[in-house]
Amino acid sequence: MINVFQPTLGDEEVAAVREVFASGWLGRGRRTETFEAAFADHLGVPADEVRSVNSCTEGLFVAMEVLGVGPGDEVVLPSVSFVGAANAIAARGATPVFCDVDPTTLNPSVGHVDAALTARTVGVLVLHYGGYPGDVVAISRLCRERGLFLVEDAACAVASSVDGRACGTFGDIGVWSFDAMKTLVTGDGGMMWLRDAALARQVGTTTYLGMRQTAGFTQAGGDATRWWEFEVESFSRRSITNDICAAIGLVQLRRLPAFISRRRAVTEEYDAQFADLGLLRHPPALPAGHRTSYTFYWIGLPTGARDEVARRLYDAGIYTTFRYLPLHTVAAYGYQGPRLAGAEQAARETLCLPLHQGLDDHAVRKVIDNVRAATRAISAPRPA
Repeated sequence: MINVFQPTLGDEEVAAVREVFASGWLGRGRRTETFEAAFADHLGVPADEVRSVNSCTEGLFVAMEVLGVGPGDEVVLPSVSFVGAANAIAARGATPVFCDVDPTTLNPSVGHVDAALTARTVGVLVLHYGGYPGDVVAISRLCRERGLFLVEDAACAVASSVDGRACGTFGDIGVWSFDAMKTLVTGDGGMMWLRDAALARQVGTTTYLGMRQTAGFTQAGGDATRWWEFEVESFSRRSITNDICAAIGLVQLRRLPAFISRRRAVTEEYDAQFADLGLLRHPPALPAGHRTSYTFYWIGLPTGARDEVARRLYDAGIYTTFRYLPLHTVAAYGYQGPRLAGAEQAARETLCLPLHQGLDDHAVRKVIDNVRAATRAISAPRPA
Protein backbone atom coordinates (compact mmCIF):
# COMPACT_ATOMS: atom_id res chain seq x y z
CA MET A 1 0.00 0.00 0.00
CA ILE A 2 1.29 3.47 -0.88
CA ASN A 3 0.70 5.50 2.27
CA VAL A 4 -0.83 8.96 2.22
CA PHE A 5 1.60 10.14 4.92
CA GLN A 6 4.90 8.55 5.93
CA PRO A 7 7.95 9.72 7.92
CA THR A 8 11.56 9.38 6.78
CA LEU A 9 13.86 8.07 9.50
CA GLY A 10 17.25 6.37 9.29
CA ASP A 11 20.71 5.81 10.67
CA GLU A 12 21.25 9.43 11.72
CA GLU A 13 18.20 9.38 13.96
CA VAL A 14 19.19 6.00 15.41
CA ALA A 15 22.67 7.32 16.21
CA ALA A 16 21.21 10.39 17.90
CA VAL A 17 18.96 8.24 20.10
CA ARG A 18 21.91 5.97 20.92
CA GLU A 19 23.77 9.03 22.23
CA VAL A 20 20.84 9.86 24.49
CA PHE A 21 20.81 6.31 25.86
CA ALA A 22 24.55 6.50 26.51
CA SER A 23 24.17 9.79 28.39
CA GLY A 24 21.96 8.16 31.02
CA TRP A 25 19.48 11.06 30.84
CA LEU A 26 16.36 10.37 28.76
CA GLY A 27 14.00 13.02 30.12
CA ARG A 28 13.82 16.73 29.40
CA GLY A 29 17.37 18.06 29.44
CA ARG A 30 20.01 19.86 27.42
CA ARG A 31 19.09 18.24 24.10
CA THR A 32 15.53 19.48 24.50
CA GLU A 33 16.82 23.00 25.15
CA THR A 34 19.08 22.72 22.09
CA PHE A 35 16.13 21.60 19.94
CA GLU A 36 14.04 24.55 21.16
CA ALA A 37 16.85 26.95 20.25
CA ALA A 38 17.36 25.34 16.84
CA PHE A 39 13.66 25.50 16.05
CA ALA A 40 13.55 29.14 17.13
CA ASP A 41 16.39 29.83 14.71
CA HIS A 42 14.45 28.00 11.99
CA LEU A 43 11.48 30.32 12.66
CA GLY A 44 13.66 33.43 12.93
CA VAL A 45 12.55 34.28 16.47
CA PRO A 46 14.36 34.61 19.84
CA ALA A 47 14.97 31.30 21.60
CA ASP A 48 13.23 32.45 24.80
CA GLU A 49 9.94 32.74 22.88
CA VAL A 50 9.84 29.00 22.05
CA ARG A 51 8.74 26.13 24.30
CA SER A 52 8.52 22.42 23.47
CA VAL A 53 5.48 20.30 24.35
CA ASN A 54 4.52 16.64 24.07
CA SER A 55 2.06 17.24 21.20
CA CYS A 56 0.57 20.01 19.10
CA THR A 57 -2.84 19.26 20.62
CA GLU A 58 -1.46 19.75 24.12
CA GLY A 59 0.06 23.01 22.91
CA LEU A 60 -3.40 24.18 21.86
CA PHE A 61 -4.82 23.20 25.26
CA VAL A 62 -2.00 25.11 26.98
CA ALA A 63 -2.59 28.12 24.71
CA MET A 64 -6.25 28.33 25.72
CA GLU A 65 -5.24 28.01 29.39
CA VAL A 66 -2.58 30.74 29.44
CA LEU A 67 -4.77 33.08 27.36
CA GLY A 68 -7.44 32.79 30.05
CA VAL A 69 -10.20 31.40 27.83
CA GLY A 70 -13.20 30.37 29.92
CA PRO A 71 -16.97 29.98 30.20
CA GLY A 72 -18.96 32.52 28.21
CA ASP A 73 -16.11 33.12 25.75
CA GLU A 74 -16.25 32.30 22.06
CA VAL A 75 -13.27 31.40 19.88
CA VAL A 76 -13.68 31.35 16.10
CA LEU A 77 -11.98 28.62 14.08
CA PRO A 78 -12.51 27.09 10.62
CA SER A 79 -14.87 24.15 10.55
CA VAL A 80 -12.27 22.20 8.54
CA SER A 81 -9.87 21.84 11.49
CA PHE A 82 -8.36 19.08 13.56
CA VAL A 83 -10.65 17.95 16.37
CA GLY A 84 -7.98 18.81 18.95
CA ALA A 85 -8.37 22.52 18.21
CA ALA A 86 -12.09 22.55 19.01
CA ASN A 87 -11.57 20.32 22.04
CA ALA A 88 -8.98 22.74 23.43
CA ILE A 89 -11.60 25.51 23.37
CA ALA A 90 -14.52 23.43 24.64
CA ALA A 91 -12.47 21.93 27.48
CA ARG A 92 -12.14 25.43 28.95
CA GLY A 93 -15.92 25.80 29.07
CA ALA A 94 -15.81 28.18 26.09
CA THR A 95 -17.68 27.82 22.80
CA PRO A 96 -15.93 26.93 19.54
CA VAL A 97 -17.64 28.98 16.82
CA PHE A 98 -17.02 27.52 13.39
CA CYS A 99 -16.51 29.63 10.29
CA ASP A 100 -16.65 28.56 6.65
CA VAL A 101 -13.71 27.85 4.34
CA ASP A 102 -13.06 28.21 0.64
CA PRO A 103 -13.86 24.77 -0.90
CA THR A 104 -10.75 24.90 -3.09
CA THR A 105 -8.08 26.19 -0.67
CA LEU A 106 -9.83 24.76 2.43
CA ASN A 107 -8.60 27.83 4.32
CA PRO A 108 -10.91 30.55 5.66
CA SER A 109 -10.81 34.03 4.19
CA VAL A 110 -10.74 37.08 6.42
CA GLY A 111 -14.40 37.54 5.43
CA HIS A 112 -15.29 34.08 6.71
CA VAL A 113 -13.66 34.85 10.06
CA ASP A 114 -15.21 38.32 10.32
CA ALA A 115 -18.71 36.92 9.66
CA ALA A 116 -18.40 34.59 12.68
CA LEU A 117 -17.34 37.24 15.22
CA THR A 118 -19.76 38.27 17.97
CA ALA A 119 -19.63 40.39 21.08
CA ARG A 120 -18.48 37.29 22.99
CA THR A 121 -15.55 36.49 20.71
CA VAL A 122 -12.22 36.66 22.52
CA GLY A 123 -9.99 35.17 19.85
CA VAL A 124 -9.43 33.27 16.62
CA LEU A 125 -7.69 29.91 16.07
CA VAL A 126 -6.71 29.49 12.44
CA LEU A 127 -5.31 26.44 10.61
CA HIS A 128 -2.90 26.58 7.65
CA TYR A 129 -4.52 23.82 5.61
CA GLY A 130 -2.00 21.41 4.14
CA GLY A 131 0.78 23.89 4.91
CA TYR A 132 -0.66 26.64 2.70
CA PRO A 133 -0.56 29.98 4.59
CA GLY A 134 -4.01 31.15 3.52
CA ASP A 135 -5.28 34.62 4.46
CA VAL A 136 -3.20 34.80 7.65
CA VAL A 137 -1.90 38.33 7.08
CA ALA A 138 -5.39 39.82 6.76
CA ILE A 139 -6.74 37.67 9.59
CA SER A 140 -3.96 38.77 11.92
CA ARG A 141 -4.69 42.40 11.03
CA LEU A 142 -8.39 41.88 11.75
CA CYS A 143 -7.60 40.38 15.15
CA ARG A 144 -5.36 43.30 16.11
CA GLU A 145 -8.02 45.79 15.04
CA ARG A 146 -10.72 44.01 17.09
CA GLY A 147 -8.53 43.37 20.15
CA LEU A 148 -8.72 39.58 19.72
CA PHE A 149 -5.96 37.05 20.25
CA LEU A 150 -4.83 34.92 17.31
CA VAL A 151 -3.55 31.38 17.76
CA GLU A 152 -2.11 29.68 14.67
CA ASP A 153 -2.43 25.92 14.41
CA ALA A 154 0.72 25.50 12.34
CA ALA A 155 0.76 21.70 12.66
CA CYS A 156 1.05 21.37 8.87
CA ALA A 157 3.13 24.51 8.32
CA VAL A 158 6.61 23.66 9.60
CA ALA A 159 8.28 25.38 6.65
CA SER A 160 5.51 27.75 5.49
CA SER A 161 5.90 31.50 5.32
CA VAL A 162 4.59 34.75 3.87
CA ASP A 163 7.16 37.29 2.65
CA GLY A 164 9.84 35.54 4.66
CA ARG A 165 7.89 35.48 7.93
CA ALA A 166 7.20 32.02 9.32
CA CYS A 167 3.61 30.87 9.63
CA GLY A 168 2.84 30.48 13.31
CA THR A 169 4.40 33.88 14.14
CA PHE A 170 1.71 36.22 12.80
CA GLY A 171 -0.51 36.09 15.87
CA ASP A 172 0.04 35.72 19.59
CA ILE A 173 0.78 31.99 19.80
CA GLY A 174 1.80 29.42 17.19
CA VAL A 175 1.81 25.65 17.66
CA TRP A 176 3.57 23.00 15.52
CA SER A 177 3.22 19.20 15.37
CA PHE A 178 5.96 16.58 15.11
CA ASP A 179 3.76 13.49 15.20
CA ALA A 180 4.31 10.47 12.97
CA MET A 181 2.26 11.86 10.05
CA LYS A 182 4.10 15.17 9.74
CA THR A 183 7.14 16.21 7.69
CA LEU A 184 9.46 16.71 10.67
CA VAL A 185 8.75 13.89 13.12
CA THR A 186 9.93 13.06 16.63
CA GLY A 187 7.57 10.14 17.25
CA ASP A 188 5.29 12.59 18.98
CA GLY A 189 5.77 16.12 20.19
CA GLY A 190 5.27 19.74 19.31
CA MET A 191 6.52 23.29 19.72
CA MET A 192 4.97 26.58 20.84
CA TRP A 193 5.95 30.15 19.98
CA LEU A 194 4.64 32.99 22.15
CA ARG A 195 4.91 36.64 21.18
CA ASP A 196 4.70 37.82 24.80
CA ALA A 197 7.87 36.99 26.74
CA ALA A 198 6.01 36.88 30.05
CA LEU A 199 3.53 34.42 28.56
CA ALA A 200 6.42 32.30 27.29
CA ARG A 201 7.84 32.15 30.82
CA GLN A 202 4.40 31.22 32.12
CA VAL A 203 4.19 28.35 29.62
CA GLY A 204 7.51 27.10 30.95
CA THR A 205 5.85 26.43 34.31
CA THR A 206 2.38 25.59 32.98
CA THR A 207 3.77 22.72 30.91
CA TYR A 208 5.49 21.23 33.97
CA LEU A 209 2.68 20.91 36.52
CA GLY A 210 2.77 24.62 37.32
CA MET A 211 6.07 24.11 39.16
CA ARG A 212 8.23 27.20 39.41
CA GLN A 213 11.39 25.10 39.70
CA THR A 214 12.01 21.72 38.11
CA ALA A 215 14.17 19.02 39.63
CA GLY A 216 16.94 17.09 37.93
CA PHE A 217 20.40 17.38 36.45
CA THR A 218 19.77 20.73 34.74
CA GLN A 219 19.00 22.41 38.07
CA ALA A 220 21.63 20.51 40.05
CA GLY A 221 24.32 21.54 37.60
CA GLY A 222 23.47 25.25 37.90
CA ASP A 223 23.61 27.75 40.74
CA ALA A 224 20.50 26.46 42.54
CA THR A 225 20.74 25.01 46.03
CA ARG A 226 18.22 22.50 47.38
CA TRP A 227 16.99 22.10 43.83
CA TRP A 228 14.44 19.52 44.92
CA GLU A 229 12.21 22.22 46.45
CA PHE A 230 9.47 23.86 44.43
CA GLU A 231 6.29 25.94 44.48
CA VAL A 232 3.15 25.43 42.40
CA GLU A 233 1.77 28.41 40.49
CA SER A 234 -1.07 26.66 38.66
CA PHE A 235 -2.82 23.30 38.77
CA SER A 236 -1.47 22.28 35.39
CA ARG A 237 -0.56 19.11 33.56
CA ARG A 238 2.79 17.59 32.65
CA SER A 239 3.10 18.58 28.99
CA ILE A 240 6.84 18.41 28.39
CA THR A 241 8.78 16.40 25.83
CA ASN A 242 12.13 14.65 26.36
CA ASP A 243 15.67 14.31 25.08
CA ILE A 244 14.87 11.21 23.00
CA CYS A 245 12.32 13.11 20.94
CA ALA A 246 14.54 16.19 20.85
CA ALA A 247 17.52 14.19 19.55
CA ILE A 248 15.38 12.86 16.69
CA GLY A 249 14.00 16.34 16.08
CA LEU A 250 17.45 17.91 15.75
CA VAL A 251 18.35 15.44 13.01
CA GLN A 252 15.00 15.89 11.28
CA LEU A 253 15.37 19.67 11.37
CA ARG A 254 18.70 19.39 9.55
CA ARG A 255 17.06 17.15 6.94
CA LEU A 256 13.96 19.33 6.57
CA PRO A 257 15.09 21.31 3.48
CA ALA A 258 15.64 18.05 1.55
CA PHE A 259 12.24 16.75 2.68
CA ILE A 260 10.51 19.93 1.49
CA SER A 261 12.38 19.80 -1.82
CA ARG A 262 11.15 16.28 -2.54
CA ARG A 263 7.59 17.13 -1.53
CA ARG A 264 7.69 20.14 -3.84
CA ALA A 265 8.88 17.95 -6.72
CA VAL A 266 6.05 15.46 -6.17
CA THR A 267 3.50 18.30 -5.96
CA GLU A 268 4.77 19.85 -9.19
CA GLU A 269 4.58 16.49 -10.95
CA TYR A 270 1.00 15.99 -9.76
CA ASP A 271 0.09 19.50 -10.92
CA ALA A 272 1.58 18.92 -14.36
CA GLN A 273 0.02 15.49 -14.86
CA PHE A 274 -3.45 16.53 -13.66
CA ALA A 275 -3.58 19.86 -15.50
CA ASP A 276 -5.63 18.49 -18.41
CA LEU A 277 -8.24 16.76 -16.20
CA GLY A 278 -11.06 19.26 -16.27
CA LEU A 279 -13.06 17.02 -13.96
CA LEU A 280 -10.54 17.50 -11.18
CA ARG A 281 -9.45 20.45 -9.01
CA HIS A 282 -6.11 20.58 -7.20
CA PRO A 283 -4.38 23.04 -4.84
CA PRO A 284 -4.29 26.55 -6.32
CA ALA A 285 -1.07 28.30 -7.23
CA LEU A 286 0.61 30.05 -4.31
CA PRO A 287 0.19 33.83 -4.14
CA ALA A 288 3.35 35.91 -4.47
CA GLY A 289 5.47 35.73 -1.33
CA HIS A 290 3.76 32.58 0.01
CA ARG A 291 5.70 29.40 0.73
CA THR A 292 4.06 26.12 1.68
CA SER A 293 5.32 23.03 3.50
CA TYR A 294 3.61 20.74 0.94
CA THR A 295 2.03 18.73 3.76
CA PHE A 296 -1.16 17.71 1.90
CA TYR A 297 -1.95 17.34 -1.77
CA TRP A 298 -5.67 17.32 -2.36
CA ILE A 299 -7.92 17.01 -5.35
CA GLY A 300 -11.53 18.06 -5.73
CA LEU A 301 -14.03 15.94 -7.64
CA PRO A 302 -17.69 16.45 -8.48
CA THR A 303 -20.13 15.46 -5.76
CA GLY A 304 -20.67 11.70 -5.86
CA ALA A 305 -17.41 10.95 -7.63
CA ARG A 306 -14.93 11.37 -4.78
CA ASP A 307 -15.83 8.17 -2.92
CA GLU A 308 -15.73 6.08 -6.09
CA VAL A 309 -12.26 7.40 -6.96
CA ALA A 310 -11.08 6.72 -3.39
CA ARG A 311 -12.30 3.13 -3.60
CA ARG A 312 -10.65 2.55 -6.99
CA LEU A 313 -7.35 3.91 -5.66
CA TYR A 314 -7.55 1.80 -2.51
CA ASP A 315 -8.18 -1.32 -4.57
CA ALA A 316 -5.05 -0.44 -6.58
CA GLY A 317 -2.97 -0.24 -3.40
CA ILE A 318 -3.07 3.55 -2.92
CA TYR A 319 -4.35 4.89 0.40
CA THR A 320 -6.17 8.23 0.39
CA THR A 321 -8.15 10.19 2.96
CA PHE A 322 -9.96 13.44 3.65
CA ARG A 323 -8.69 15.71 6.38
CA TYR A 324 -10.54 17.17 8.16
CA LEU A 325 -14.18 16.31 8.80
CA PRO A 326 -16.05 19.64 9.18
CA LEU A 327 -16.46 20.06 12.93
CA HIS A 328 -19.74 21.96 12.71
CA THR A 329 -21.28 18.62 11.63
CA VAL A 330 -20.10 16.89 14.84
CA ALA A 331 -23.00 16.75 17.30
CA ALA A 332 -20.83 17.11 20.41
CA TYR A 333 -20.09 20.77 19.60
CA GLY A 334 -23.78 21.71 19.31
CA TYR A 335 -23.32 24.04 16.35
CA GLN A 336 -26.44 26.16 15.77
CA GLY A 337 -25.13 28.69 13.26
CA PRO A 338 -25.75 29.16 9.55
CA ARG A 339 -24.93 26.55 6.97
CA LEU A 340 -21.23 26.47 6.08
CA ALA A 341 -21.53 25.64 2.41
CA GLY A 342 -17.82 25.75 1.54
CA ALA A 343 -16.83 23.33 4.30
CA GLU A 344 -19.68 20.98 3.38
CA GLN A 345 -18.69 21.04 -0.30
CA ALA A 346 -15.09 20.31 0.63
CA ALA A 347 -16.22 17.34 2.74
CA ARG A 348 -18.15 15.90 -0.22
CA GLU A 349 -15.55 16.47 -2.91
CA THR A 350 -12.02 16.57 -1.48
CA LEU A 351 -9.53 13.71 -1.43
CA CYS A 352 -5.96 13.85 -0.07
CA LEU A 353 -3.47 11.90 -2.18
CA PRO A 354 -0.16 10.41 -0.99
CA LEU A 355 2.42 13.13 -0.43
CA HIS A 356 5.64 12.55 1.46
CA GLN A 357 9.38 12.59 0.80
CA GLY A 358 9.53 8.78 0.80
CA LEU A 359 7.62 8.52 -2.48
CA ASP A 360 9.92 7.34 -5.25
CA ASP A 361 9.28 8.07 -8.92
CA HIS A 362 7.61 4.68 -9.46
CA ALA A 363 5.11 5.31 -6.65
CA VAL A 364 4.36 8.81 -7.93
CA ARG A 365 3.76 7.44 -11.43
CA LYS A 366 1.44 4.78 -10.01
CA VAL A 367 -0.63 7.39 -8.18
CA ILE A 368 -0.86 9.58 -11.27
CA ASP A 369 -1.82 6.73 -13.61
CA ASN A 370 -4.49 5.45 -11.26
CA VAL A 371 -5.99 8.90 -10.60
CA ARG A 372 -6.17 9.51 -14.33
CA ALA A 373 -7.73 6.09 -14.96
CA ALA A 374 -10.26 6.52 -12.15
CA THR A 375 -11.36 9.98 -13.30
CA ARG A 376 -11.71 8.75 -16.89
CA ALA A 377 -13.82 5.84 -15.68
CA ILE A 378 -16.25 7.98 -13.70
CA SER A 379 -16.56 10.55 -16.52
CA ALA A 380 -17.20 7.96 -19.23
CA PRO A 381 -20.81 7.65 -20.45
CA ARG A 382 -22.74 5.00 -18.54
CA PRO A 383 -24.72 2.31 -20.40
CA ALA A 384 -28.39 3.17 -20.79
